[in-house]
Amino acid sequence: MARKIGSRYTANQILGRGSAGTVWLGEGPEGPVAIKLLREDLASDEELVGRFVQERTALLGLEHPHVVSVRDLVVDGNDLALVMDLVRGTDLRTRLDRERRLAPEAAVAIVADVADGLAAAHAAGIVHRDVKPENVLLDMQGPLGPGGSHPALLTDFGVAKLIDSPKRTRATKIIGTPDYLAPEIVEGLPPRASVDIYALATVLYELLAGFTPFGGGHPGAVLRRHVTETVVPLPGIPEELWQLLVQCLAKAPASRLRASELAARLREQLQTLAGMPPLDVDEPETETPQETEEPAAAAPAAEEQRVRRRGAVSLVPGAKPDSNRDTHTSMRVPGPDELAGGARGTARVPRAAGAPRPGSARHRVAARRRRVTFAVAGVVVAAVVGVGAWLASSGDDSAPSQETHSTSTP
Repeated sequence: MARKIGSRYTANQILGRGSAGTVWLGEGPEGPVAIKLLREDLASDEELVGRFVQERTALLGLEHPHVVSVRDLVVDGNDLALVMDLVRGTDLRTRLDRERRLAPEAAVAIVADVADGLAAAHAAGIVHRDVKPENVLLDMQGPLGPGGSHPALLTDFGVAKLIDSPKRTRATKIIGTPDYLAPEIVEGLPPRASVDIYALATVLYELLAGFTPFGGGHPGAVLRRHVTETVVPLPGIPEELWQLLVQCLAKAPASRLRASELAARLREQLQTLAGMPPLDVDEPETETPQETEEPAAAAPAAEEQRVRRRGAVSLVPGAKPDSNRDTHTSMRVPGPDELAGGARGTARVPRAAGAPRPGSARHRVAARRRRVTFAVAGVVVAAVVGVGAWLASSGDDSAPSQETHSTSTP
């Protein structure tokens, strides 16, 4: 059912829904547009409306071939809407769901386009803060690029910043999608341009592997992994591309590349990636829904409740993954070695074939079995020592009696 948005636009058909609102196919004075109508509870927030108006100039001024441009911002009664260019195509999440993983050449070409868009935004002082496949649109009417990729455009600029506010993010809350959150965001530091680089590198990893490097399981566990775990190497990709990924996934923000550097370095890789098929990567190991130590006897029951570590996971149970969520999870401060960045700070130490990955469910089960084994062994040793001590003490008691008896005999 059509509805008026302000005095100039008409929303005709729902194209999609996200955490911040609903996207409509609309019509304006200059033709078809996409209208993102924010949720009513956001529209009734006076503080947000004020920021909405303040951000108008910056958002309207951001124009780039790889950015979905904002044409207008509408504040009308209970309606709060962003009017954007209409992109004829699909989003990257839809393609990823369909193909599972992309050929390296196409994945790198798409991410290079997005990096170009981020470079323009960062130069204008705008941080996206929610880079993820759902916010990357593929223009199906544009010319095909390397690996048969369609031009990629980053959308939803400013939405994360608009819906963010001190009362929503006070000390213990986080705005963003867990799988793509940089460690410094988890630790409560203000978002800088480097958080977009970390998120985009996570997207590239997901396009190549079919799953995010730290995703899956309880959202609190996902956030913890960003701070404490290192990224699992991907076999079969050129070393230079892997090192590029490692650098942009560094725990230390200063170790990451700038968006313009990332775009240039990625495009340098395209020729070597031409014709390479999608990577043959093992599925990620399964995790228990709640990453807490359970008794060894409960392990078989937990096996039946395992879930795959693949794709985005929402911070609200049962919610759609295309969401900005809040979390109350408290994270510890990473140690100096975890903040080192570079290859040492973010690349895993190779492990023997078949050995469980440290921190995985298999690793925890094996660790529990070792602890039980050690405990049983300890009890056995203690029992043996106790028996030995008893026998020794019995021998000591009998010896003096014999000696006394012999000395008392005439």
